[in-house]
Formats: sequence, structure tokens, C-alpha cells
Amino acid sequence: MIPLPSLANAWDILLLFIIPIGGGIPSGVLLARNRSIAWPVTAVLYLISDLILACVFEPILLATLAAGKKSPRLGRMGEAFKKAIQKTTHRPEKSGGVFSLILIAFGVDPMTGRAATLAAGHGFVTGWALSILGDMLYFAILMASTLWLDGILGDGTRTTLIILAGMTLIPWAIRKAREKRRRQNINPPRV
Repeated sequence: MIPLPSLANAWDILLLFIIPIGGGIPSGVLLARNRSIAWPVTAVLYLISDLILACVFEPILLATLAAGKKSPRLGRMGEAFKKAIQKTTHRPEKSGGVFSLILIAFGVDPMTGRAATLAAGHGFVTGWALSILGDMLYFAILMASTLWLDGILGDGTRTTLIILAGMTLIPWAIRKAREKRRRQNINPPRV
């Protein structure tokens, strides 16, 4: 049986996970490990932070949609976003369908994932379930990477900084490589 953390320890970790930027993940994971909290409990605390996010963000999203009905500019932005999402998600044979919605939350954040699931026609429960699934996959990779790197370095500060740098630089490098490949496909080298 996995021992449950004290309420104060759980609260401290939950607060780090609620931080809307990725820095809370490595810090929360290391704090949990230092306070002898098992990784499954840490994952449940992260899930709770996602559920809190869903309850806070959904009214903001719905209010923005309602404002879009009154503001032509905001309405056009919403329609453009909806069309972009439909192009990438409604043809499973070309894009992956529901899997592509999960990847949006994995690759960006759960709030963008929820906006995408709403644009694709999913309601509150299924929309947030897909978004949270993508975010939990992201969390699992970051948690494992953080614990592994800290096991090698033995320094939580350096581990956190390296993980944060990786969270920033790896997606940037992937985008640059894709852009380069796309440009090469558009303008192939002449022989």
C-alpha cells in the first residue's frame, strides 16, 4: 500500500503543479521525492491540478466564446481557430483524429487542447478528458526525465534548470528542423 502524504506536503506540491508554466512540474516532482511521496501519488496530485484547471478555465473559455458572438473581430478569430482545428482533426485517415487532439494538449498545454477539443465539437467531459490525457502523458515524460536526471546529477537546482531548458529548446529545435525540411521540399536542390 502506498502511504499518503500529509495534507501540508500534498498542498505544497499541488501549488507547484498549479503554476501555469512548465517549471512547476520538475520542482513539484523533486519536492515530492524529497518528502518521500511515491510517484503514483505525485501523478494523482498533478491530475488534481489538471481538474482544478478544467474548472477554472472552462468558464473563461465559454465567456470568450460568448464575447465572440458580440465582437466581430473576436468572432472571426474563433472561427479561424475552429476551421484550423477541423482541418487537422476531422479526417482521421490523414491527421489522427482524436489522437491529434491529445497531441495538441501534449505539445502545447491543456488549455489549448481544450480549446481544440471544443472547436472539434467535444463537450466538457470528453474535451477535458482528451486534454488531460495529453497533459498527463507530458507530465509522465517530464517526471521520469526529472527523476532520472536528478539521480545522475544529485542536484535539484541544476536538474530543474536543465529540464526547463530542454522544455524550451527541444520544441524549438524540432520546429526549426521541420521548417528546414518543409523549405527543402518546396525548393528541392537543383542537380
